[in-house]
Amino acid sequence: MLITAAHVLAGPDRQPIADGAVLVREGTIAGIGPREEVQRHAHPDEPRLAFPAGTVMPGLIDAHVHLCFDAGPEPVATLEEQDDEALFTAMQARAEQLLRTGITTARDLGDRNGLAVRLAQSVADGLSAGPRVVSATTPVTPPGGHCWFLGGEVSGVDEVRRLVQSNVAAGAKVIKVMETGGGLTKGGAKSWETQFSRAELDALVDEAHRAGLPVAAHAHGVDGITATVEAGVDTIEHCTWMTADGFEVLEDVLTQIIDKGIYVCPAVSPHWPMLPKFFGPERAEAMFDAVRRMAQAGVRLIAGTDAGVQRAGFDGLPSSLRFYEHLGLPNERILAMATTEAAGALGLGDTTGQLTLGYSADLLVVEGDPLTDLDSLKSVNAVIAAGRHHHLDTNE
Repeated sequence: MLITAAHVLAGPDRQPIADGAVLVREGTIAGIGPREEVQRHAHPDEPRLAFPAGTVMPGLIDAHVHLCFDAGPEPVATLEEQDDEALFTAMQARAEQLLRTGITTARDLGDRNGLAVRLAQSVADGLSAGPRVVSATTPVTPPGGHCWFLGGEVSGVDEVRRLVQSNVAAGAKVIKVMETGGGLTKGGAKSWETQFSRAELDALVDEAHRAGLPVAAHAHGVDGITATVEAGVDTIEHCTWMTADGFEVLEDVLTQIIDKGIYVCPAVSPHWPMLPKFFGPERAEAMFDAVRRMAQAGVRLIAGTDAGVQRAGFDGLPSSLRFYEHLGLPNERILAMATTEAAGALGLGDTTGQLTLGYSADLLVVEGDPLTDLDSLKSVNAVIAAGRHHHLDTNE
């Protein structure tokens, strides 16, 4: 397949090539460069896609989704009403929606009964249309803790280790730990309250790393963030620096995050402009400023939406990315958060996230130029995932 466009964002730095082309063979990128040069290597019978006003870029990565939730007003109640087969069918539809948005890789950070692993295999086998799915399977939480209803309740070091081992055996590609509470779980710990002892957290990280898997830690509160940094997790989800009465970014902990190369996924809702209405202008601005301070300090931020929770639909990544533009980040860095940086955080930096020879052919074609206008990400012309062209009108 030969794809030509007005611009191609090539390599790890997404350098624009005017009047460029990408050649795709057997699911990988076989050629990239100026159109006249690349098309000489295309066979006469290979399919050709031309986008004279478009940009070919790496497929987007949403590093924080929950395919088991429906993004409705009561996602937990809806989940509990469905058996596994009905839920799997719904998850297939949500995965397809991610794909149609231009997302070719998604990290699912907590599901029920390993359904996201099943979906990942279905996508890989060509039985379902969707992005590559990196699944955490069952999130680790204490009894009655955040997202306990997904089946991951444990208490004590031994139970923590056993659940990590069980997740590894089930096909998990990342281990998710609920270090603090969260608003989705009614009656559970508050978002700023920690849920695990240091010994339990250390055991979880040790067991996951022994298996070669990264750890993603849900942590809103300052104490929880501090504990996860000291334990050596690989990504911190949300990282809102919340306290019982406000927000407090600790400079020494921020320095450790940077020094240890820990990625942070703020998991910004697509409806972030509504936060001042929900939380009040002063509180919302404090939340925004915490992310701004991390960005300015040099934290490796990655893009994610928390898709599936209330008001966070599976088509919301382009809107979520506008949050970082609001904070003053340049478009180039924002695109990196949703491509190369996210791929690195997911352990896929040698596989996807950039248009480079030998990489998986995960491509997005948009109308316009996202380097100058992020809204162009909403004008999707074509999505190619693992070399397969998904027709946006029929999803075939």
